[in-house]
Amino acid sequence: MSPALLLEFFLLAALWGSSFLFMRLGAAEFGALPTAGLRVALAALFLLPVFLVKGVWADFRQRARPILFVGLLNSGIPFALFAFAVLHITTGLTSILNATVPLTGAVVAWLWLKDRPSGSRMLGLLIGFVGVTLLVIGKSGFSATGVAGASIGTTLLAMGACLLATTCYGLAASFTKRYLTGAHPLATATGSQIGAALGLALPTFWFWPETPVSLGAWGALAAVALFCTSIAYILFFRIIEQAGPSKALTVTFLVPVFALMYGVFFLGESITPWMVTCGVIIVCGTALSTGLVRLGRLERAT
Repeated sequence: MSPALLLEFFLLAALWGSSFLFMRLGAAEFGALPTAGLRVALAALFLLPVFLVKGVWADFRQRARPILFVGLLNSGIPFALFAFAVLHITTGLTSILNATVPLTGAVVAWLWLKDRPSGSRMLGLLIGFVGVTLLVIGKSGFSATGVAGASIGTTLLAMGACLLATTCYGLAASFTKRYLTGAHPLATATGSQIGAALGLALPTFWFWPETPVSLGAWGALAAVALFCTSIAYILFFRIIEQAGPSKALTVTFLVPVFALMYGVFFLGESITPWMVTCGVIIVCGTALSTGLVRLGRLERAT
């Protein structure tokens, strides 16, 4: 990558890493569903001017149904699940589980699109899921990874919500590849936020908090919508266009680093050796499963 593009790459990782912090601050007062609903609604409003770009509106109109649907899979449902999770487990742990997105994406592509991974990618999937399993069953981490007062059952439920969210991301990736190949990326980014906002409109209304919400919580949601969703999507698609999807995907490795730092500095969260060890295992598995790192012997064997 060029120096300018590399700067955008680190900025994207920093923005996505901060999303867990802002979601925690917002969900603490709004609740999980209104947090997700407002996030995508505000992001859609911020991105609406993108339709003025030549060809974007026409492409959206042509593919409106699949774009709106993928918004639920790629934004609406996952954002709600992560907003629930950060209320019960640390933002650092949430971000580590989010790093399994390439793993679930590879499994979904294998089962749905028959995109069978090579030998080294198969090994990566195995290593990655071993890391996730160790992270989930590691009792030594519950005291530090769960939010104060959260039971082990609630902690496990929150971790399960994270993994369900990453499964939605995997489904959305394969759906996009099958039904939205060739679509203008800005049309997909903007239209998907509109679809997610429409899908979460009623739940946001039903679960709207009864007590007044502070300006700080409103500010957190505005930040996660503008910086971590709207601007981040534009940066992500720019990096894909200029450096390719494989290099863009490596941002997944940096997101937990920023999220862990934000959690420590702004929320007083703890980082346990167990979390770090399992995080390294997951990252190694992800690098292999995405093909970013290949083992020559296993590649030749397949």
